Amino acid sequence: MNMAQKMGTPLAGIRVLDFSHVLAGPFCTRLLADLGADVVRVESSKHPDSPWKSDFEDSRGRPASYLNTNRSKRSITIDLKNDVGHHVAVRMAAVADIVTENFSAGVMGRLKLDYETLRAQNPRLIYVSMSGFGHNGPRRDWTSMNMNLQGYSGLMMITGSEGDPPTAISNSWNDYIGGLHACFGILEALSQRATTGTGANLDLSQFECSVAAIGPLLLSSTVNRSEPRRLGNRSAEVAPQGVYRCAGADEWCAISVQNNDQWNALVGAVGDPEWAKVARLATLSGRIQHHDEIDIHIEDWTIQIPNTDVERRLKAAGVPAERMRRIQNLVGVPDGAQAFERMEEPLIGSVLTTSLPFSFSSSSSSPPHPAPSLGQDTRDVLHDWLDLSDSEIDKLENQAALV
Repeated sequence: MNMAQKMGTPLAGIRVLDFSHVLAGPFCTRLLADLGADVVRVESSKHPDSPWKSDFEDSRGRPASYLNTNRSKRSITIDLKNDVGHHVAVRMAAVADIVTENFSAGVMGRLKLDYETLRAQNPRLIYVSMSGFGHNGPRRDWTSMNMNLQGYSGLMMITGSEGDPPTAISNSWNDYIGGLHACFGILEALSQRATTGTGANLDLSQFECSVAAIGPLLLSSTVNRSEPRRLGNRSAEVAPQGVYRCAGADEWCAISVQNNDQWNALVGAVGDPEWAKVARLATLSGRIQHHDEIDIHIEDWTIQIPNTDVERRLKAAGVPAERMRRIQNLVGVPDGAQAFERMEEPLIGSVLTTSLPFSFSSSSSSPPHPAPSLGQDTRDVLHDWLDLSDSEIDKLENQAALV
């Protein structure tokens, strides 16, 4: 990747040495790469990253999720258990701004690449650990996976509806919420370093990120001394709210009525039916109490109409309503343009990738570049970061340090 293309971005010139794998760490560092940082993935052919398999893979066995999460980065192969390779990694950390890892607690310490070891060489280093349960406390050695973390945090008991089994949020909730927290923690540490001149050690627990994200529900449960209700698509504060079947196979529209004015607008859009004129539905508390009854009447109306028409009619009346769209309906449409960009992958051509969902008025984000092959940037990175000559790199290769 041409580093000159990152000039003018918020994190231009920031170096990230990325030891992370699979998703939480790589997602965090992809956000940093989008912001212009030079992110170098430290990998090894002996222990390559093992991304999830999917229906789509390129000729190198890299699934679409891997291409998306690791784009705009560079890859270097180092055998960290080789003494010479370990020395290379320490030298790189000495000139890095940020080191990231999401191994289990203790792994980086055993490799002698922990914060205490590396900050001796680089006091300005920002070191970020993203283990499942953090590096301190009784759970530090627990093995964590997204499903386990959702269950242990209580998240699965507040999703779904009453009577459902514990229900997980799909798409690896904990990895993404952990990666986001790590990213803004890094940005804060960079801001502090600009003032203090010293780095920081960020010990992030993906479990605690999940707990923090449902914090208000936990606090209200403590005050009320009761479990939070599992509301499914409903709300404890507004009614009616839900998804309603529309004409066609498996077609739906989401409707959320926030106040009396919107309720009256919904009633008018439905045709001012007699069932809506009863006194028990005139107030919010009454509508919450008789939600099942209202749902039946609304769906009697929506089931006869395409969801696009339901959406159009209710929006025109001032009622919040959106037709349910599938993933393929979101790609290539104007209202999703900010979330997607095209990227040229050398082996498969043009592919769609997610982008930062915001833009800058005073700077720009980095355009997406293909995800690297294993070790494809080893020489370039060693030239750029350590100013090594070709002959010095050849020697490292002969010593089996770069594998």
